[in-house]
This record gives sequence, structure tokens and C-alpha cells, in this order.
Amino acid sequence: MTIVNEPLDGDAAKALEMLVAARATGQPCPPVRGLLPDGDVDAAYAVQSSWVADQIAAGARVVGRKIGLTNPVVQAQFGVDRPDFGVLFESMACAPGTPIDGARTLQPKIEAEIAFVLAEDLTGAMIGPAEVAAATAYVVAALEIVDSRIAGWDIGIVDTIADNGSSGLFVLGDRRQELGRLDLAECAMTLRRVASGGIGGIGGIGGIGGIGREDRTDGSDGIDGSDQAGGPGGEVVSTGTGASILGDPLAAVAWLATAVRDHGRPLRAGEVVLSGSLGPMVPVAPGDAFRADISGVGQVSAVFAGGTS
Repeated sequence: MTIVNEPLDGDAAKALEMLVAARATGQPCPPVRGLLPDGDVDAAYAVQSSWVADQIAAGARVVGRKIGLTNPVVQAQFGVDRPDFGVLFESMACAPGTPIDGARTLQPKIEAEIAFVLAEDLTGAMIGPAEVAAATAYVVAALEIVDSRIAGWDIGIVDTIADNGSSGLFVLGDRRQELGRLDLAECAMTLRRVASGGIGGIGGIGGIGGIGREDRTDGSDGIDGSDQAGGPGGEVVSTGTGASILGDPLAAVAWLATAVRDHGRPLRAGEVVLSGSLGPMVPVAPGDAFRADISGVGQVSAVFAGGTS
């Protein structure tokens, strides 16, 4: 991805400086929406783009995008009424089962999602669910560790967009699932908080392009008592279905593909797309461990190291 870093004006530059300082110091900053025109998402995306361009200039590698605020429940949590997007960097990827250092985040929350891995670019004039399906290599279960540089998650749409869609880290499951006849809108998700010892044995990812030790093409997810590490135990903390993501995750990715194309940065083959939260996001505490089961898609886990987050 190539991004031209357009100069920001005084207030927009100050908003960027506040967000950069929050990342650098580990201290959340006040909302930046007062520095940008009220509800001006274009101004907020300009701040995001400037930060992304700086990361790329410093050597960071873009591996995909994330869609945020697709779920009405999550929108209600933060008082916003539309989706947004952010950029995923290679450095954000975490391996399931490997403890995640809390120092990498400020105010982490976790949500379960369906991730798409693209086989083809999405650059056409008309991009709908059918075009997304045709361009998809496979889907995998994912956990996104969302984070906010805004103190207390006091965010509006302008704040979260400027803050790269409140992105943090992400974990991809190790089972590739071709779409086939899989109805993503019907996929049911259960997110559990489980004891750390109950996650053992779940494999990690081998890097963005080489996820997985088992591919499934028959639409089955293999999620049963014998396929779940630690069995079905744990506290259920979030549930939902694919229908909560703009009606269908394919529709959400189509929205994203159109939006980023119109911003001059279309989705490309090989990129990962986090399609949005299947259920309410959940706060993360040091030492927490989570497992998400998504019917028809697979399973994914995340473990957080103890200590200060």
C-alpha cells in the first residue's frame, strides 16, 4: 500500500500529535473530536492516513484492514451510527496461545470476528457480496483486541476513525475455511473467558500468508468436545451471529472494499480483512484467556500475560 502523507492543518496536526503521544507514552489522551469539524469523517480519515503513512515510512508493513462499528450492539456501546475502517500492520498479528504483553495496549477490549483472506484484488466499479465471495480465498475465526488511545473510551465516530479505527492487535485461527455454500449470516459465535491452562494445545499461526495446519472445504467446523482445547467450559462473555454485521459479513466487506477504493487504497490480494464484531466487545484484564467458537468457520484463542495492562 502506498499512501501520500498530505500535510495536516493546525488542529488536525494537533489531533495527530495527541494520538501519537498517547501511543508513545502509554497514557490515553482526551478526545480529539473537538479539534476536528463536527462529524467530519473525511477530516478524521486524513488524520488516520497521516499516521499510517508515517508508519509505512518507518518500515511497517500493511497486511490488511479492519472494519469497525458494524454491529448495532457495538454502535450502541459507543453512541455511533455508522461503520468505519482502519489499517492492519504485520506487527499487530499475535499467535494464539502465546501470551500477549499487556504493555502493547492501553485499554484493551476483545471481540470475535470472521476474517477474510483475499485471493484477488477488489477494485471494480460495482462491489457487492457476490464480488467479495468470488475474491475470497478463505475465511478464518479471528479475535481482535481493540484499543483506544482516547481516555476512558470516550469516543465518537471522529475519534475512532482518527485513531485508526481503535485498532490494537489481532489473532487469526489456524483453520482455513473456503466459503463454498457456507452462509456467513447464519454463523453463530460464542466467546468464552477461560482459564489459561485450558488453552494449551491450540496451535499458532505461521505468519500472515501461511495460516493454518488444517484446511476444511466441506463447510464443517469440527467444533465439538474432541476438537476444543479444554472442552466447552468457561464463562460465556459474548454471543452473536454473522447477521449482526450489516446483515452479512460479505456485505460488510463489500462496504469496506467500496470505501477504501473510493479513498484510493483498494483491497488487494493477500490482504486480511477483519469483518466486524459478531457480538459485544469485552474488557480484557491481565491474565485473561479467551476462546471463540464460530460455527462453520472455526475456533481461535488469545491469552494475555499477567501484570499491568
